[in-house]
Amino acid sequence: MNTLFRPRDHRILAGVCAGLAVRFGLRPWTVRILFLLSCLLPGPQFIAYIVLWILMPGEQSRPASAQA
Repeated sequence: MNTLFRPRDHRILAGVCAGLAVRFGLRPWTVRILFLLSCLLPGPQFIAYIVLWILMPGEQSRPASAQA
């Protein structure tokens, strides 16, 4: 199982959608489109994005044992 992190490549803004795509085995554009579609619905999508941006570690800060 992949851990949740923000990868260096495939980023557009912060890498949150790319990180979720890697974690769940999807393409980054699929997650981005789903996020944009979810913004049409009422809810705290942008707040959730900012919280994930803060909480998800960047790829460079992953432990060396997790990079195998």
